[in-house]
Amino acid sequence: MTEFVNIEERSGLRVKLWRGERMCLIGMDAEEPEPDLVGFSIEVRSPGQTTFQPLRNRLNFSYDKPVQEAVNGFKNFPSTDAPFQKFRWIHFPEDPKEGTYAYRVTKQHMPSSGKLVAGTSITLDIPLNSVIYDNFLDLGFTRNFASSQAYVEKFGNNANVIPVHASDSFKFAKVPGDVYEWLGFEAYEMIFGFLDEVVKDTSLTLDVFAYDLSEPDIVKRLEAIKGRLRIIIDNSGEHGPPSSGESQSAKFLAHSAGARNVKRMHFIKLQHNKVFIAKRDGKAVKVLFGSTNFSFRGLYVQANNAMIVHAPEAAELFETAFDVAFKDPKSFPSDPISRKWHLFQVAEKPVLHFCLSPHESADLSMNPVAGAIDQAASSVLFAIAFLYQTKSGPVRNSINRLMKKNVFSYGISDKKGSLDVKKPDGSIGLVKFAYLAKNAPEPFASEWSGGAGIHEHDKFVVTDFNLPTAKVFTGSSNLSPSGEEGNGDNLVMIEDQKIATSYAIEAIRIFDHLQFRSRMQDALAKKQKSPSKPLILKKPTAISGKPAWFEDFYKEGSQAENDRKLFSR
Repeated sequence: MTEFVNIEERSGLRVKLWRGERMCLIGMDAEEPEPDLVGFSIEVRSPGQTTFQPLRNRLNFSYDKPVQEAVNGFKNFPSTDAPFQKFRWIHFPEDPKEGTYAYRVTKQHMPSSGKLVAGTSITLDIPLNSVIYDNFLDLGFTRNFASSQAYVEKFGNNANVIPVHASDSFKFAKVPGDVYEWLGFEAYEMIFGFLDEVVKDTSLTLDVFAYDLSEPDIVKRLEAIKGRLRIIIDNSGEHGPPSSGESQSAKFLAHSAGARNVKRMHFIKLQHNKVFIAKRDGKAVKVLFGSTNFSFRGLYVQANNAMIVHAPEAAELFETAFDVAFKDPKSFPSDPISRKWHLFQVAEKPVLHFCLSPHESADLSMNPVAGAIDQAASSVLFAIAFLYQTKSGPVRNSINRLMKKNVFSYGISDKKGSLDVKKPDGSIGLVKFAYLAKNAPEPFASEWSGGAGIHEHDKFVVTDFNLPTAKVFTGSSNLSPSGEEGNGDNLVMIEDQKIATSYAIEAIRIFDHLQFRSRMQDALAKKQKSPSKPLILKKPTAISGKPAWFEDFYKEGSQAENDRKLFSR
């Protein structure tokens, strides 16, 4: 076992655990599946517990009511009775705990009697602690579960947790309880933890790049820093008018920090960075950055990520960028800081490369991303918010080429009003966020849609996460030519398999969360007489007379085979 994987093989069963951000991906494989294999049960023992509890499935072999009522989106069936007919599964604990989780995976068989019989079993454990590299780098994601049955169960599907308009943020009364911490997940902890540290430690000062800035508790903490704060707030487009959340924030902060410490500006197009830089005695000591905007939607609705790097050299790079922008944003594209990649390498730590925009040619930052996609040997997983608005450029062109290659890929891209899910075989499944309100079956039709605006806001690409050559590209960059040449943005390339695995699992989590809704919508469509994937578990061929559930996963060269092998080897 390493820090982020644990693997064992016994009697033809292979199980591999992958550490994610407070979640675990379980990869399973059967070397030569028996004809009566009907799936895998998974049980978990959480830190501090003495017994195993089964993970639960949404599907079963049969139902005592119509399928439209039985398959209602909830995980109604323990996998010890309704095994997973997949070769991978993500366990996302409802209330994650620090420590080691143990997982027991068991092959489940169904002989002619029709009763389940447990077969080979493997038990493995893995630590799911929250910090990925102590005192060097930590990353976190928002939960992106505003539209979910988990949110329905926990918070009663309350749609009144965010204001309708960002401009109303400062007169909006937040609801009591822990809903914001829950929705914001690790990104919330990182952002507020960073700010709370600066508020309490008066030896620290803070420089901030902000694009959206309208989350009132974030602004309150910035106000509490007073004259130790300098901030650049975007004033492009809808951020410019006096009524905008950003203009209101600037007014509050000019009063608390002093007008000379608050600057409204944009680059050629946007000031799109979302960055905190902490300094001690004038020297940058750590930096927070990512895709997460400092707003209600950014933290509590959208899929986003944030990262903290404790390396002073990396923090100093962002501080230099801040000083250039604070003095004269028009000079940024020609400044040396924007004209190359910046390498940071610390012994026994991940290798980091940073590229800051705007710069004169998008090729500087985009070609390495495109090259990594083109050169991927096993997999590419991506979540790119505005991919489908980007019609050309190195990254878009490389993804177009990817769709024609026998490399396993998952991809998600959001655009206003809809979300495109790129399937592993290269086809596109369209899931609209008017989607669930109009077309999806219950209970999804009654879920809160999360309000108007985009829902997938991440910007990351992961290549070959399962290989030592794994890479992650992430930051605030939209990975488009126009953004790289016009926006103030940041992009980091990380060469590290452990971090790549965290991002890969997040991509799969988001994809699976949405794809099941698409599958239900397809299977229960009134006009579809024989859906290709009915919402029922398959019995063995000897009982059903139909192909076994696992047949497609053993077709040589298929995407399904890639799926089976990728996560268990």
